[in-house]
Amino acid sequence: MAERDEIEQAVIAILARQLLLPPEEIARDALIDDLGLDSLGKVEAIFALEEQFDIAIPFNANEPDQPDFDFTSVFNIVQGVERLIAAQTA
Repeated sequence: MAERDEIEQAVIAILARQLLLPPEEIARDALIDDLGLDSLGKVEAIFALEEQFDIAIPFNANEPDQPDFDFTSVFNIVQGVERLIAAQTA
């Protein structure tokens, strides 16, 4: 099972690729909207997360910040990925 630090590094790396930024410029408490990730970037990041962690993220493109998976901050994404991984192994 992936550890929180590994998940966080992978989430930041995926977001960095979408934003064309070096990973060190993305803080663990950064808000996704403040980073400037558009809706297409969010969808692409979600696909990348699903592939990276072999999970299925519940996501509604019309309402991306609904509680099924909180995509509002790096921290919330990491927590969501952790929950989905834990649910798979339970």
